Amino acid sequence: MGQPSTSERSSSGPRSSGGSRGGRREYRPRRKVCQFCVDKVRDIDYKDAQRLRRYLSDRGKIDPRRKTGTCAKHQRRLTVALKRARHMALLPFTAEHVRGV
Repeated sequence: MGQPSTSERSSSGPRSSGGSRGGRREYRPRRKVCQFCVDKVRDIDYKDAQRLRRYLSDRGKIDPRRKTGTCAKHQRRLTVALKRARHMALLPFTAEHVRGV
């Protein structure tokens, strides 16, 4: 009648993981928010090279939504703006170290 055995204890303590993962906590990354929605940007300007450069990888590829956190609507507009900026030579198609210049 004293203390309950280990199998009868409640698993709602601060150290429990809610599952049988050996005491590990489940990792849930924080949901990324669209920076364009936060700033209430209506149109993404292709001439704003500094802002657009944040959405390119080090190799010059367009970063995906899951990495940047942009919403679908702004990701589509961002892609068009990046392609226009590349065409106008404001942004490179590839990185310098890849070109071998």
